Amino acid sequence: MSTIQSSISLAELVISRPELAPRFDALGLDYCCGGQRSLGEAVASAGLDLTVTIAALQVPSQAAEPRQDWDGISGLVDHLEATHHAYLNAALPRLVALADKVAHVHGANHPELVTVSELVHDIRADLEPHMLKEERVLFPMIRELAEATEAPAFHCGTLSNPIRMMLSEHDNVGELLAQLRESAGDYKTPEDGCASYHALYAGLAELEADTHMHVHKENNVLFPAVIKAENALSAGARRVDDGTVPHGFTDGQ
Repeated sequence: MSTIQSSISLAELVISRPELAPRFDALGLDYCCGGQRSLGEAVASAGLDLTVTIAALQVPSQAAEPRQDWDGISGLVDHLEATHHAYLNAALPRLVALADKVAHVHGANHPELVTVSELVHDIRADLEPHMLKEERVLFPMIRELAEATEAPAFHCGTLSNPIRMMLSEHDNVGELLAQLRESAGDYKTPEDGCASYHALYAGLAELEADTHMHVHKENNVLFPAVIKAENALSAGARRVDDGTVPHGFTDGQ
């Protein structure tokens, strides 16, 4: 295993070693929306000791996940829908109902639960329409791009425009998740917490971890690959328009 360097970005580290994602979550290091920061920058911002942090990250995981590779951008879109979108569609309604129930039962002794419940509602209201926009608008265009031999004429002009909107919405849900963790006291159930209380906080911790990985795959893997592919097709079209021969072709082909 190569030594972790402080100059490597958090996104690059999680791409090469997915098992580091939950460790970053535990340390409060944002590898999804803030994934382009170097490890050194992120550690300094969090007030952590760089040497101690790198040493902890170097320890091999007992259940290290293999690096995942998808069949191109279309395959990654399929994976996102089948894995992370499916998870959220099932988990969000359940967690909203559970948060309301726990706040109703324990809110008198733990008033922070009212804020927790409100934030879970806000996260659902943020993520559900976000996923619909991806599934009905952006992802179909990405699949079209993946099959194209020349740059498609999208109604939005370039895919960087809807991607920019998705990135902004990712930032928003990242802020909501950070507020949720703070309001829920790092998801530590108090001594008087019932089984539902425990289930809620376990579910919210899982929601945070899954959404962080979900956003990481889009922000740091899918979207850069889409923009690169679209730019490559556009560059090929410009070469043809200029009367030049695109790479891989000869006159008469």
